[in-house]
Amino acid sequence: MKALLIGGTGTISASITELLVEKGWEVTLLNRGNRELPKGAEQLVADIYNEQDVRSKLAGRRFDVVADFLSYVAEDIQRNIRLFSGITDQYIFISSASAYQKPLAGLPITESTPLYNPYWQYSRDKIACEDVLISHYRSTGWPVTIVRPSHTYDKSSIPMPLHGNNGSWQVLQRMQKGKPVIVHGDGSSLWTLTHSRDFAKGFTGLMGNVHAIGEAVHITSDEILTWNDIFRLYASALKVSFEPVYIPSSLLAKAGAKMGYDFEGALLGDKANSVLFDNSKLKRLVPDYVATTRFDTGAKEIVQYHLTHTESQIPDEDFECFCDSMIETMTQAQLSACGND
Repeated sequence: MKALLIGGTGTISASITELLVEKGWEVTLLNRGNRELPKGAEQLVADIYNEQDVRSKLAGRRFDVVADFLSYVAEDIQRNIRLFSGITDQYIFISSASAYQKPLAGLPITESTPLYNPYWQYSRDKIACEDVLISHYRSTGWPVTIVRPSHTYDKSSIPMPLHGNNGSWQVLQRMQKGKPVIVHGDGSSLWTLTHSRDFAKGFTGLMGNVHAIGEAVHITSDEILTWNDIFRLYASALKVSFEPVYIPSSLLAKAGAKMGYDFEGALLGDKANSVLFDNSKLKRLVPDYVATTRFDTGAKEIVQYHLTHTESQIPDEDFECFCDSMIETMTQAQLSACGND
């Protein structure tokens, strides 16, 4: 079996590449060649946004599956329909579980939950991509499968509800130094974190699967955690105490906007909402799928990686100042309220 992965070296896709090679697939990655090539994969160095160059690189090739990790707007999908029609038996588009209805009308989330997110442009763009693909499937039978990941991570990423422009290391560093950290709401909303190793099991099970054609499927863990749980697991891995300061998500969204942070999308459009996913559709399509990495294990892997890879410890003074300012403001407001009782 031959697979073309557009991207193939990111948080989600690198584990898929590795598992496909292990399974004996012929794997080709189409990307700009800026990251280390996973062992056993072929590389086509090209920018997917340069349609003419990509077309020339693909001349004479055919793939059983094309998996697209780098499309974000409808125009990207229209380009890929032009590029890959007739040279693949299945096109898999990576959408997002953040596209599901916000606020949610009910749980659990299934693939039939409406797609609607008024808070986050990223999610609305993914919905528009899905609309183009489903319309093309209905009119031409083009062999599309839509996959909706939720919050997927590996050891090199740090899942957090909010962070600055340089990633989440600054939050871990605050915890390591014994400083308080911002938690949205009261930290009790439910969340699901899925290790990329587990995601890869479900994803590869959909590849070359005729029953997945024309379908949309989310792939998540069945483990449910509160954000308080998630922070406590980080604290345990760091061997420090968890010192939260709770701030309403709406207040964080307004304050963050002044700093150029899109917390409205990241919180109101995503992480401030409790989620509980029904994975029964995936398990019907991939009967042996099971997510086996709990986040207590994942948190230890993340902390160990970042403490031993100094290049990943990217400071973010702007976000540090934002956290200090918000925490001070909230603390003073609470003291003032207590004084008025």
